[in-house]
Amino acid sequence: MLYYQVLNFAMIVSSALMIWKGLIVLTGSESPIVVVLSGSMEPAFHRGDLLFLTNFREDPIRAGEIVVFKVEGRDIPIVHRVIKVHEKDNGDIKFLTKGDNNEVDDRGLYKEGQNWLEKKDVVGRARGFLPYVGMVTIIMNDYPKFKYALLAVMGAYVLLKRES
Repeated sequence: MLYYQVLNFAMIVSSALMIWKGLIVLTGSESPIVVVLSGSMEPAFHRGDLLFLTNFREDPIRAGEIVVFKVEGRDIPIVHRVIKVHEKDNGDIKFLTKGDNNEVDDRGLYKEGQNWLEKKDVVGRARGFLPYVGMVTIIMNDYPKFKYALLAVMGAYVLLKRES
């Protein structure tokens, strides 16, 4: 019986991974779902909102779009709006971002000496959101003991659950 429960748990985990990898392929984004971690994009997005992203390389980046980008030297992606776009004759695009709730642009967040972002820095573009659904993720990161307790309870439930 325990063997089947462990197998059931392994199937749930592998199914979740397959769904995640499928979303990556369908959306073109290395991270198709992200959680807004700060209030820098209020009132458009609030802390804890869950964003759905796409990142199709052929789509041009335009001013006003909300992008999620990674900066060299920072682990956590940033969700901000594109405020300026510079397009060169050869097709290269550079752009500047800013949080809606911030007073200044993001040049202070970029790596030293970097004044503009490029397409390679973009993780995805916001296409939709669910308000506050990501608060669970924020709580689990802020309180690691809660995360481990929740994982232990879920694991125990899957392993100890009896089928009727």
